[in-house]
Amino acid sequence: MSEPVAIAAMSFETALAELEQIVARLESGQAPLEDSIRMYERGAALKAHCEERLAAARLRVEKIVMGAAGAPGVEPAEFS
Repeated sequence: MSEPVAIAAMSFETALAELEQIVARLESGQAPLEDSIRMYERGAALKAHCEERLAAARLRVEKIVMGAAGAPGVEPAEFS
């Protein structure tokens, strides 16, 4: 069995694909208990990584600004 790829180096798409594979394997109920625990732990780390990547992407696309009346709003981020 090959060594798992470091999660921090994964793109969102790669991490999500691996997470989907883990979920499918866990749902099948065919893995031994110890393997299931390891897969669950890696799946939790992959989920957290995906959430971080999504949050970072959202912040790159939007920025929160305070309007003249102090009301928060959202405007597109400037990419230069």
